[in-house]
Amino acid sequence: MNTRRGMLIVLLLAGAACGEPLTLPQEQRPEWLDRDGIVMAGSWEPLLFRVRRDGAEGYTPTEEQLADYRREHSPEMVDRLQAMGVNFVMMHCYKGAGMKAERESMEDAVRFARLCHERGLRVGVYVCSGAFLWELFFQEAPEAREWVLHDENGAPVTYGGGAKYRYYWNRNHPGAEAYYRRIVRFAVEQIQADLIHFDNYVLGPGYDANSTARFREHLRAGFTPRRLEQMGIENPLSAAIPKAGEQGLLRYAWDDFRTQSLADSYAAMSRFCRSMRPDVLVECNPGGVSSRIVPPIDHGRLLQGGEAFWDEGRAPGFASGRLTSRIRTYKVARAMDNMAFCYTTTPLEMAESMAFNSNCLGAVCWFEYAAITRRPASAEPVSPELAPFVRFFHTRRDLLRNAGVVADVAVLRSFPSAVFGDARNAALTSAVEEALIGGRAAFQILHDHQLDRLKKYRVLVLAGCPALSDEQVERIKAFVREGGRLCLVGPAATHNQWMEPRAAAFDELPESRVTRCGENDDVLAAVRMACDGALSLSVEAEPGLCAELAEQPGRRLVHLVNYCSDGPAKNVAVRLRLPGGKKPAKVTLVSPGRDGGVDVPFAWLDGAVSFTVPEVDVYEIAVIAAE
Repeated sequence: MNTRRGMLIVLLLAGAACGEPLTLPQEQRPEWLDRDGIVMAGSWEPLLFRVRRDGAEGYTPTEEQLADYRREHSPEMVDRLQAMGVNFVMMHCYKGAGMKAERESMEDAVRFARLCHERGLRVGVYVCSGAFLWELFFQEAPEAREWVLHDENGAPVTYGGGAKYRYYWNRNHPGAEAYYRRIVRFAVEQIQADLIHFDNYVLGPGYDANSTARFREHLRAGFTPRRLEQMGIENPLSAAIPKAGEQGLLRYAWDDFRTQSLADSYAAMSRFCRSMRPDVLVECNPGGVSSRIVPPIDHGRLLQGGEAFWDEGRAPGFASGRLTSRIRTYKVARAMDNMAFCYTTTPLEMAESMAFNSNCLGAVCWFEYAAITRRPASAEPVSPELAPFVRFFHTRRDLLRNAGVVADVAVLRSFPSAVFGDARNAALTSAVEEALIGGRAAFQILHDHQLDRLKKYRVLVLAGCPALSDEQVERIKAFVREGGRLCLVGPAATHNQWMEPRAAAFDELPESRVTRCGENDDVLAAVRMACDGALSLSVEAEPGLCAELAEQPGRRLVHLVNYCSDGPAKNVAVRLRLPGGKKPAKVTLVSPGRDGGVDVPFAWLDGAVSFTVPEVDVYEIAVIAAE
């Protein structure tokens, strides 16, 4: 029994979601997704919610609101969106007021989805906000009071200070899950949605009775008596959930439990969607990938449940020598076989998405009340500068579809190191990621459960990763024994997944296979050394220009994105290697506004092709065709 419990702990702390990943392989996804990609328009708030959101005491719309709402759901609206190049609408289904209160709105969604499908648009629907509009919902389902998340003081957790009419609910409560399955069934079967959207996947279990009981059972079933004693627990079925600020082994168990619970909830809903239609796409909104893992959100666990997720964070740019980007989000999305959904309302945002994302240009406009604007809560119109980028996404799908990312390097995001260890661990991982982004390295971000795919990479970087399980250590050693290289930035595997000290894990590896880098050393130089100086891609340019390397059969593609707003990047020097010793036949530069492309001269020396891109305004693709 103790062995089984120990294995459970290792599996949880390795970030493995319950069961096999549910993310559909590319060949099992709908044919239209790869063929057409997604250019999204959004308006997903039902009418009664808009009324309450915009300041009314109740939920009854005015005649003007009703008239605008009807125009929003008209054939004319669909025509306007299609004229902009939109091919996917994210629309409303259910917000949280109860199926009785929202019945009319849900039927409106059925009719509007039918209209969109008849006109050739694909449809995603919003089925879950993560919060109840309790003033109406409790009238329909009084038992839902038992589903509400509570904070450590026993109060309901509200959706921000300004929306106290919205209570977050416990996604793992069986009663709540059963209710929401009814909504999901409606969306899949009645609306015939192409994609199901679950919003606000940001809170795990709280201090309510159900969460407390589940956590206690988790302690009882999953931990040995020795571990419980280390936590100071005599009887796990009477254990208290740790308060904010409390540290130690019990806190580790709680953070891991609520992170896994959030992933389990998403997986359960995804599995239910698949039971009705195997190829329906599933998506959630945990927010974008930030500089560190913050429980209960661990994208590595969560995203195994679907095909897409939202990043509604800061807009990209380059100012005062500092880059702001969504590259982390896009890299994690690609590594998890997901798409990232972002607002793309500027040429730079569209360029970034085409360079780093997969099959999705992003949300290009908002059309609430039939007013087409840049994004939610904005009155600003859509910029005409976007049209060439939308057209490019449609007309040059051949450059974007079935293009796999090429990476020399994998950087591990270690959950126990970042969450259980010192905050400096996460800061070091983040600093290395930023250095590789800024240095235009061909790299990818991996999570704990992805160490079984290391053979795809030449080098594994462990930066800020002191807490690794024995299983992870053995996988990494096997990777090195099979020819891989290891780059260690700071201490690595000095502790197990519970932050208990262990003997040095990698000292036995040959010195020639391990590069050690101090926390303040040049990580790019260390990575270059680990690759024997032969990087797949090297790009010389002023700061603010970023790059992604991709490949299709017979060619490689270098995506160049200029984040600077003060003018084009000039004379960008590119050097890359082709696989299998192949030689280049030609190099063509393609960009929005120059869809056909122009050939440029190149040199072939020492197994690498070199060329210069004269100018990168916002976005350029260098297409290197092999002989």
